[in-house]
Amino acid sequence: MSNLSKRSTIYFDPSIHQTLRVKAASSHRSVSELVDDAVRLQLLEDHEDLKAVADRVNEPEVSYETMLSDLKKHGKI
Repeated sequence: MSNLSKRSTIYFDPSIHQTLRVKAASSHRSVSELVDDAVRLQLLEDHEDLKAVADRVNEPEVSYETMLSDLKKHGKI
């Protein structure tokens, strides 16, 4: 954890905090490390989502009505 240099106060629901403490103890890690990993994972997912949107920016837009019609036409609904 020596590479972590900023401090922040986070408020958890008591049951979530207790679960984090148990997980931290059983994995020989700190609550801070668990939270840092979870935030990093969420940021990576956001990055991947934004990349997927950017990759599809030139795809044609299809309206909801068109999608419903296509589903009906192909016997899906």
